[in-house]
Amino acid sequence: MDLECVIHRKTIKEESWKTVLTLAYQSLGVVYGDLSTSPLYVYKSTFAEDIQHSETNEEIYGVLSFVFWTLTLIPLLKYVFIVLRADDNGEGGTFALYSLLCRHARVSLLPNSQLADEDLTEYTIDNGTVPIDKKNVGLGLKSLLEKHRVLQRVLLVLALIGTCMVIGDGVLTPALSVFSAVSGLELSMSKEQHRYVEVPVACIILVFLFALQHYGTHRVGCLFAPVVMTWLLCISAIGIYNIFHWNPHVYQALSPYYMFKFLKKTQKGGWMSLGGILLCITGMEQVIINGFNKKSFCLQIAFTFLVYPSLILAYMGQAAYLSRHHSLESDYRIGFYVSVPVKLRWPVLAIAILQAVVGSQAVITGTFSIIKQCSALGCFPKVKIIHTSSKMHGQIYIPEINWSLMLLCLAITVGFRDTKRMGNASGLAVITVMLVTTCLMSLVIILCWHKNILLAVCFILFFGSIEALYFSASLINIAEFIRSDASEYGLGLGSFEEDTKMTVVGTSASNLEGAIRMSEDDQEDSQMEGPSSELMEVKSPEKVRKRVRFVVPDSPQIDLDAREELIELMEAKEAGMAFILSHSYVRAKSGSSWLKQVVINYGYDFLRRNSRGPTYALSIPHASTLEVGMIYHV
Repeated sequence: MDLECVIHRKTIKEESWKTVLTLAYQSLGVVYGDLSTSPLYVYKSTFAEDIQHSETNEEIYGVLSFVFWTLTLIPLLKYVFIVLRADDNGEGGTFALYSLLCRHARVSLLPNSQLADEDLTEYTIDNGTVPIDKKNVGLGLKSLLEKHRVLQRVLLVLALIGTCMVIGDGVLTPALSVFSAVSGLELSMSKEQHRYVEVPVACIILVFLFALQHYGTHRVGCLFAPVVMTWLLCISAIGIYNIFHWNPHVYQALSPYYMFKFLKKTQKGGWMSLGGILLCITGMEQVIINGFNKKSFCLQIAFTFLVYPSLILAYMGQAAYLSRHHSLESDYRIGFYVSVPVKLRWPVLAIAILQAVVGSQAVITGTFSIIKQCSALGCFPKVKIIHTSSKMHGQIYIPEINWSLMLLCLAITVGFRDTKRMGNASGLAVITVMLVTTCLMSLVIILCWHKNILLAVCFILFFGSIEALYFSASLINIAEFIRSDASEYGLGLGSFEEDTKMTVVGTSASNLEGAIRMSEDDQEDSQMEGPSSELMEVKSPEKVRKRVRFVVPDSPQIDLDAREELIELMEAKEAGMAFILSHSYVRAKSGSSWLKQVVINYGYDFLRRNSRGPTYALSIPHASTLEVGMIYHV
């Protein structure tokens, strides 16, 4: 009889392990699809503007060190081993954490709590009950939250901010993932051709992705896990090849010392580039939103033994390749596809596009799930929710949200056309959600798990300080983008007080004295206005026509090289042709209605910036172009 019991227990154990491994395999496509896509755009976004790849390799080693420790501390330690333990009846995310807190303390401002919950003093778990310790220090915090309605409002606003950022990430991530995957075409065609191919192809894939949503993920979900598995094995194999072929000593960059050297050398530029490094952990919020219909142990196995090593090998392989290639033609050469062997680029491109679709599907599913939570808690308008599967819980489809997400994704893809800008916006949304999750988890540790308050303080200080660093970098990147965008609207000259001010924008080979002279029609030669520069403002209170001509001064003090350069300029002017292009900018007058300001200052400017310029339409060479801009206040 005892022998039969042993055999029976062994069979159950073997079957349970089979079930665990099966669930871990299935979680790859549903849970980790978005996170696995990050190698496509991390290095490209990091080295876009803020820092440059030098021959000392301190920049690439520092970025690799930051990526390694960020992946280790936040996704592996915080989310997989801590946050995944906190769920609200199988639901995850910021609103699920808020709902969990509301069930353990009377802090809810929403009409969703049940009267029976107020009298509960213990909650059941798998191994029994966890009674509330009456002498626990957390009771003081609980009573503090229950007495002060202001703190309850702050808690609700915190949960709403996190939820809004998750929805915003659901708009940005599909556009970023698909656009980064399609960007691999730039290595197989000229940059001019790629400019007109990349955006349409990305838009077609996005439309196809959202059009499939009403069928439900259970119909095509069986393909998600094989795609992600193939992608992870592919990038890890390419990473191992690049490590042994280009730089076997790249593992030394995993030391935290390289992070210090990176920040010491790059200073402000390196700090701002953290907004690009942050993209290596995009998708972790989708893990806790989509992952609670699986066992947490299965998710831990999948991430620890497959996803995490594959991502680390992929980033190390890219760093090893870049450490031996410094003569890069342009910023798009610092990317994922450049480190892929030439013979494998087309197959890898096809797998990357499929992976981007799977990763985007995980984000869209997570957005549906969190909107369902918000609607159930009364924080979102009632929408039509369709359950696409009668067997699997959580497979839903919301038509209004689906088509709204599609339109927003297409607008972002057409409007930004750049992974740097998309990455900055997505990074800010991701890190804001992580900060909110850290704050709510510290309360869950005290009020729901009844742990020591010092453990919660250590949790929020350790992870909060790391995320605050990334949050500050992302915030500064967004501020810089807004400021540069505003300066582009105003030609970098601020607000124009008069309509008679004219701006002449041109280029000069060097800052030479006497290179440009301006004269009026009634004068043959006027006094020289000053040294030539890239930006010159001329006030024209009277309607006098101006002439611009290049002359070579007779001063013997002019440098010989400068004189030769001016002579070449004169010969080129006589042999060729100069083009003067005018640009008209329209701005709403001060004191106009807000509707007029929005339509003119933002709507009209958006259409103008996304229309093809005359230089492309007429194929005018940039060196022979002189642009004149005028701003009209209407």
